[in-house]
Amino acid sequence: MNRTMIKLLAIMIALKAVAGIPHNPEIWQDPAFQRAFMGSYGMRTDIEPSISAVEREDMEEIMQLMSDEKEPEKSVAKAKKLLKKNLGEASSAIFDFTLANMAFQDDNHDEALKYYQSAVNKFPSFQRAWKNMGLIHVRKGSYDEAIGALTSAIELGAADGYSFGLLGFACFSTGDYISSESAYRQAMLMQPGNLDWKLGLLRTLYKQRRFGEVAALCESLIALNPEKTDYWLMRANAFLGMDKPLKAAEIYELLAMEKQASGKVLNMLGDIYVNEQQYSMAAEAYLRAASATEDAAEPATVIRNCEVLLARGAYNETRIVMQAIEATDQSAITDELKKRVLKLEARLAANEGMTDEQHVEILRRIVKLDPLDGEALILLGQYHGRNDKIEDAVFCFERAAGIERFEADATLRHGQLLVREGRYDEALVLLKKSVETRPRDDVQRYIEQVERVSRRRALYKN
Repeated sequence: MNRTMIKLLAIMIALKAVAGIPHNPEIWQDPAFQRAFMGSYGMRTDIEPSISAVEREDMEEIMQLMSDEKEPEKSVAKAKKLLKKNLGEASSAIFDFTLANMAFQDDNHDEALKYYQSAVNKFPSFQRAWKNMGLIHVRKGSYDEAIGALTSAIELGAADGYSFGLLGFACFSTGDYISSESAYRQAMLMQPGNLDWKLGLLRTLYKQRRFGEVAALCESLIALNPEKTDYWLMRANAFLGMDKPLKAAEIYELLAMEKQASGKVLNMLGDIYVNEQQYSMAAEAYLRAASATEDAAEPATVIRNCEVLLARGAYNETRIVMQAIEATDQSAITDELKKRVLKLEARLAANEGMTDEQHVEILRRIVKLDPLDGEALILLGQYHGRNDKIEDAVFCFERAAGIERFEADATLRHGQLLVREGRYDEALVLLKKSVETRPRDDVQRYIEQVERVSRRRALYKN
């Protein structure tokens, strides 16, 4: 497994780690946020519409009804009725705004947006209406609309941490990471103690692949909360992004010591050691992964780890990790996985001095599990050819040639078999078909050699 693949896997783990970090800022239950969102139902004459003397009297009555604690439901219903009675094209946008706030409190977001929109239609510089409209769009996932509304509010002076923070979140969600970074940094200036904005900045920097800054920010977050595993994982993934895998491995080992490393993290640790040619350490990590969690002990994962080790020629370590297959859920071992295990066994046995008879028995078991395994059919055909079982060999090659992915190789092997039998004309038909299917210079040169031999033989006959 190369470094690029490790980085890709790291990104997958990172995204899952980030999933543990609030993706939708958990500020909706924050009392300070609620106060900032709902604000006062009164007026701010510099950026909000005025109301007439008559409207003021109605609004005072509405405020009294809304503050009634004896019969709140009835009082709120009366307040809404009075608001709607006073609502009109010529009425103050304050009435629309108040109705919108009440709708939002009832979780009726569509109605709230309708009244906020009517409020800004009446009074375009209504800052709080723009801001609250943007906040609802964020909550609904309408990020483009949220960006427009929050930007309008900020232009009108809403320079508070929540406005900038949620603008950063909306920009992040649309893929505008540079704007998101700027907004999150501004939010952090306004509210340096708000963790959501720091985590938002962390995600933004990671998306921009600015791994050095990610690692530094993670370090500061770890200092605040060293028990938070997600911060350690993000820092490790940042090191992988900076092509410092052994630094990432140190973090994974530390998490493993603290019993905080998942099976997937330990598998990643094993991949790092494989890439660093530390095969015994890789095998140990893979074994720990197999026993870490139930999902990590899936047979497919253990088999894949064995294949990774075997591809590097780590035969002893592969044999060690293969022992973990027996401890996995045997009911989850499909025919395809059984076939992969047999191929591992075949390659290991070949390294350990396996006889032809043992090899062919494994190949037969593979073909029995999967009659369309072209690789096994070709190997089986070659075995029969070496043992002068020509009909059996031809049968295997023809079956393999019927599988598109193996057609060129199977046809080539079939042609080579016929060349050995001296059946040059038949062989050339197959060899030319092979090179047409998949052009190869070495095969073309081989065809030319066979053609020369075939011509000389024809001359001798004449």
